[in-house]
Amino acid sequence: MHGILPKNVRYTITHLCSFFSFICCKVIDLVKLDELEDEIIVILCELEMFFPPSFFDIIVHLVVHLVREVRLCGLVYLRWMYPVERYMKILKG
Repeated sequence: MHGILPKNVRYTITHLCSFFSFICCKVIDLVKLDELEDEIIVILCELEMFFPPSFFDIIVHLVVHLVREVRLCGLVYLRWMYPVERYMKILKG
């Protein structure tokens, strides 16, 4: 990304990646969740400035609700369906 994208776009995408890294951790600081909720709104607004409106659909909007899901349901890695889906591929094969 360093040579391809402008600096401000790179930083915004990097912040988005760090957001997902934080909510996927095995230990989450509950105090930091409030800051993270505000931060993801700013990140999505910055992305709207850089990318065309056709890039955004309802799935991008759902990222805003992920912090609330962590508060209500607990850690994300405990609710992932990826391992189950991978195992279903083995069973189907």
